[in-house]
Amino acid sequence: QVQLVESGGGLVQPGGSLRLSCHASGLGSGFPLDYYVIGWFRQAPGKEREGVACIRRSDGGTDYSSSVKGRFTISRDNAKNTVYLQMNSLKPEDTGVYYCGAFVTPVQDQDMCVNWGVDFWGQGTQVTVSS
Repeated sequence: QVQLVESGGGLVQPGGSLRLSCHASGLGSGFPLDYYVIGWFRQAPGKEREGVACIRRSDGGTDYSSSVKGRFTISRDNAKNTVYLQMNSLKPEDTGVYYCGAFVTPVQDQDMCVNWGVDFWGQGTQVTVSS
């Protein structure tokens, strides 16, 4: 069974930092499936889920939303089957539920961080940036 579990969300003041983690079970070594791309997506109430930062398993190539470039960094630890999102200089507009999503089939570079192609989702973790 494939399961993605996020952690690390919380309430942070503007300008603060937060580190999210996503642990993937049922993927990778010893399993028939592995992720091709894994990443972070966020959703505010009444809004579509949007890609924030994604990373390719094979070479570590990344794709970031323009709104987070220079502030967020995605990384992976394949030995731990874990993906991280380091969020710095947080802004109120970063508020939302952050979901970990995994693609298990190859996707084009331009589609590597779009929500419609995600095969497996985590349950989400709330990030609130407010003073």
